Amino acid sequence: MYAFIPRKRRKLAPPTEPAASAQSQHEQDDSESTDFKLAILASLHPNKTSDVLLDYLLAYDGSVEEATAALASSPKDALPPKRSTVTGYQSSLSSFARPAQADGEAPRPAKAVVKKGRTLHLYSPEDIEAHTPCSIIHNFLAADEADALLKELLQEAPSFRKETFQLFDRTVESPHTMRFYVDSQDEAEAQRTEYVYNGSYVPDVTQTRAEMLRVSTKVQTAVNKEIDRRTRERHPGGEKLKFQSPDAWKPNASFVNCYDGAKESVGYHSDQLTYLGPRAVIGSLSLGVARDFRVRKIVPQVDGSSADAQGQIAIHLPHNSLLVMHAEMQEEWKHSVAPAQTIDPHPVAGNKRLNVTYRCYKEYLHPRFTPKCKCSVPAVLRCVQKRAATRGRYMWMCHSGYTPGQKGCSYFVWADFDVDGRPPWAEGYKGNVNVPTAQAVDDGRGNTSNMVNE
Repeated sequence: MYAFIPRKRRKLAPPTEPAASAQSQHEQDDSESTDFKLAILASLHPNKTSDVLLDYLLAYDGSVEEATAALASSPKDALPPKRSTVTGYQSSLSSFARPAQADGEAPRPAKAVVKKGRTLHLYSPEDIEAHTPCSIIHNFLAADEADALLKELLQEAPSFRKETFQLFDRTVESPHTMRFYVDSQDEAEAQRTEYVYNGSYVPDVTQTRAEMLRVSTKVQTAVNKEIDRRTRERHPGGEKLKFQSPDAWKPNASFVNCYDGAKESVGYHSDQLTYLGPRAVIGSLSLGVARDFRVRKIVPQVDGSSADAQGQIAIHLPHNSLLVMHAEMQEEWKHSVAPAQTIDPHPVAGNKRLNVTYRCYKEYLHPRFTPKCKCSVPAVLRCVQKRAATRGRYMWMCHSGYTPGQKGCSYFVWADFDVDGRPPWAEGYKGNVNVPTAQAVDDGRGNTSNMVNE
């Protein structure tokens, strides 16, 4: 069972005739958000937990009226009908979302099940795998290991900060806190003095803590297994994607995010590729409060069409779950953690969710090798996502304009990578495969640059 949730709440309609059909009532009920429906159910049934209310809502196809009638007439501890016996996970979409296939045949692409303006909630690993560029491992660590890492991160959390950056003419602050870790003190010093993020240096990069480093080796093993399995099972001929590195994935850096309470969040974005390279893979370990991780496929714009041609998918991330964002993710999808209506406190973390995103930084993408813009600042690597004509091509651009108080220059060059994602200066580079012809564009200040509209 699954539910589609619209992003926009409908406007209240004027009074209608009492003879409105059941179908019309169901269509109106469908247009409300799940959070709004749960709030209504919670006010009517304050003795029920949010999980029970959600189960009933899903069991009755999103109908508040039917769910509340069933709750009112059911015994105190009764479970809703039509639900899986596995608590907390929806039944699989596989039976109707995937086409039939013969024994030994490679998996066929799943049918699209998410509609424009709506949210599809996924819980089971097989559904997450089928409909997103992610795979998930529940109960990834032993319980005592997960608790040890969580306690270590909770001690670190007071030192986290909000990220500040310039967006057009506004200075924006991230709605959650974070800190960046690397695996040695020498690397931490290099990060503080050589690596640039949003056009400036990050002064508080620090060394990876003991539990984080211990868990990192387990994440490395699990992620490499997931990469091999997904490539073998889901890619044509078992081949990696173009620009995907053939090297083993080895994490050497991590961003740790803290979401303190239901309202802390992060908006839709793709992770920066500058030091990860094309087709990056990221291992994301969630601890503490369970939150929804939302993903949305980027639809290229053709002849002025909307890039928002479909809805979003919400992946439930419980405590001690490892989500692997595979090589399709950063170039073709965006992801976010939306504010929650309510959360269930965690016995150790309270209202906090701690999220460790393990990453593999490439030595050949160190700022001493990559292009510098006219501001003498290392350029940022980006991928064209929306424009159909140049979708999937990479470019180096000025990043200074993202720093509050600074203005960027017009620097732009197409990036060159071989089929394994290596730039021309890297050992083993196999040749130019990603350098289209650029067109000079005036930036409005008398400067010209090779530019592309994303």
